[in-house]
Amino acid sequence: MGQNTSPVRTAGNQIVFGITSLLNDTASEMAYWVLPGLLLTLGAGPAQLGMIEGVAEGVASGLKLWSGGLTDRLTKRKPLVVAGYAIANFAKPLLAFAGSWWHVFLIRFADRAAKGIRSAPRDVMLAESVAPQDLGSAFGLLQTMDTAGAILGPLIAMGLLLHWSLKTVLLAAAVPGILCVAIVSLFTRETRRSVSGGYAPDADPHHDVSPKADLSKIQPIAEADSSAAGAAPANTDGFSQRFYYLIFINTLFSLAGSSDMFLVLRAQENGMTLAQAPLFGLVFNITFTLFSWPAGKLSDKMPRRFLAAAGFLVYAIVYTIFAKAPSLFSLWSAMAFYGLFYALTAPVLKAMVVDAVTPQTRGRAIGIYSFANSVTVLLASVLTGWLWKIYGGMLPLALAAGLAFVSTGLMIFYREPSRANVATR
Repeated sequence: MGQNTSPVRTAGNQIVFGITSLLNDTASEMAYWVLPGLLLTLGAGPAQLGMIEGVAEGVASGLKLWSGGLTDRLTKRKPLVVAGYAIANFAKPLLAFAGSWWHVFLIRFADRAAKGIRSAPRDVMLAESVAPQDLGSAFGLLQTMDTAGAILGPLIAMGLLLHWSLKTVLLAAAVPGILCVAIVSLFTRETRRSVSGGYAPDADPHHDVSPKADLSKIQPIAEADSSAAGAAPANTDGFSQRFYYLIFINTLFSLAGSSDMFLVLRAQENGMTLAQAPLFGLVFNITFTLFSWPAGKLSDKMPRRFLAAAGFLVYAIVYTIFAKAPSLFSLWSAMAFYGLFYALTAPVLKAMVVDAVTPQTRGRAIGIYSFANSVTVLLASVLTGWLWKIYGGMLPLALAAGLAFVSTGLMIFYREPSRANVATR
């Protein structure tokens, strides 16, 4: 019979991925929040910003889909993760030498493509490193560390901008980036080991998965899942109707999810300076950091869909405020509130995707989820840039708020799988 695999629990990966995300996001946020200002110095505007963010995310989405499928077939995922972090962190400092908006486009494309390569294998490795009942907490901790870096990044950028040029800030981003690549290369442990002949259980880290084990008595996971109480019927591709409904909701919501750089642009139109842009990102990421891990842990104890719906509602409220833009103070306040949207959705939605599928299809599921989101973000960013150029910022931001309100209602009616069923996979 063909080769199969079983996860090796390694709690250390949570810490390694957390530190790696901290350093990577520090480097990214040092450059991200000054990007609109950089484009303005190069003679570009909202249309170019929409193209850069939309196309980079959209094309990279194909890599997310490819990487997700590859993740399910590989017994060693670490090389993909390391390559993804390495490409991104060697590309970002090159923004310091950009002479036109096309240079920014190419560098941003490389950065997002690298994220597409690493995201699915890293998330699957993290899911395999912990027990099923701790899944939300694990993704929440990862998100907390990630956004802690998103706090450090703007702080460092803002401090450097007080004394040095924009070019210096972009070059300085190489330091945490190099540390990130070194740590993930040296300390990440593979979570899969080969098992010959048949299916291997992964719920118990002490279960006998040696070739001598009587695997003939173990029911295939796809069959077991579809026969369990409360399980949605599986389609021929191995995914349930529940999974596709979840993807539909997230895809609809993502049509409202244009790049956050448009929020920065809206604030700059209402009086925010270039030097304040990193601080604008800071107030958002403080909320994001404070609530990500608690939200992830809470999702292990209550229906995840309610937390995700609450996050969508926060998004709708924030975009309504940005559409009206009554004052610069209101935009700063809304940006702080906006961090709660990411805290309630980023770790929780990933846990929901993992819950909705079998262990053998987690990579493909995360790839499909990321692909669908990225393609719609491409459309949303390009459309937002076009509408912004013709009608101003109010119309596209109001449309985004409307879609978010609709998605909130749909998420409430999503049927989650039984926690007992998930725990036995």
